[in-house]
Amino acid sequence: MKHALIASAALLALTPVAASAQEKTLTISVYAFAQDDFKSIVYDPFEAKCGCKLVVETGNSVERLAKMEANKANPVVDMAVVSMADALSATRKGLIDKIDTSKLTNFDKLYDLAKDPNGDGMSVGYTFYATSIAYRSDKMKIESWADLLKPEYVGHVAFPNVTTNQGPPALYMLGLALGSDNADLKAPIAAVGEKKDDIVTFYEKSSQLVQLMQQEEIWAAPIGRFSWAGFTKLDVPVAWATPKEGQTGGMNVMVMTKGSKNQDLALQFMDFWLSTEIQTKLAEKLVDSPANKEVKVSDEAANNLTYGEDTVKNLKLIPSAAALDNRAGWLKDWNDTVGQ
Repeated sequence: MKHALIASAALLALTPVAASAQEKTLTISVYAFAQDDFKSIVYDPFEAKCGCKLVVETGNSVERLAKMEANKANPVVDMAVVSMADALSATRKGLIDKIDTSKLTNFDKLYDLAKDPNGDGMSVGYTFYATSIAYRSDKMKIESWADLLKPEYVGHVAFPNVTTNQGPPALYMLGLALGSDNADLKAPIAAVGEKKDDIVTFYEKSSQLVQLMQQEEIWAAPIGRFSWAGFTKLDVPVAWATPKEGQTGGMNVMVMTKGSKNQDLALQFMDFWLSTEIQTKLAEKLVDSPANKEVKVSDEAANNLTYGEDTVKNLKLIPSAAALDNRAGWLKDWNDTVGQ
């Protein structure tokens, strides 16, 4: 009996500890991209530091946001990384909470662009990318986005479909070059429509462009900076354009699920991810371009990233509200005009 009581007391003493350890679990929702690198650079070191368990859910934005919405009353995810526009969509649906940036020790190290991307305090940027034009510098000269539609060039151009991440930003910059800054993109879509029979292809995946350029089927294409590395390996001269209208791009952000019971732990994880050390490691691996302005990388890495204060200052991003409110119109006008 005495031994049984001692054993019971020992069990009772251990139970709260076991329960506490079990409760310290953070569930995150992320893109499926580069998960092996994220595991070794971000996830495993954070688990070791916090003494907690990290549950990682992956998928595309549509699937992940749908899951957050389906579990709105009883959240199963604590924090997520999404695009700027998807963060605003989540805000409109009441799925996320304001981020207490006073608890982020690395917040002041971020570029201003990343501190409050949608101007509502609901997200923090952790990476972004530039979109410009990769082009054959021995065949053409690109000084403006409108140069893509010049008669002597347009028959050697690949343009992103409006349904891709690069489509709307490229159209937006083309619109600026044509004298229209309207987010409905009607002017640039009409201009592309007029040249649709001349344009080589309206691409869905940037991976197909390197081969097309190697084969000299195309001379130019708007691309994201994350696709640039493949072009630098070609045995033909390819340049990254710096058009007079500027460069565009996109940003991915961190958000906090509304009603999450692990918000303090989520903030710790966000802060860890935003640290100079972690952002540097991710940048050197070419996983993400750093939102932390203290990050310093090799020249080789910098050439394949959206990197440096001057580059970041010159990014012209489509406002999230404009993207959300015009998406359906973009697709309709594109299908009516370009027919892809």
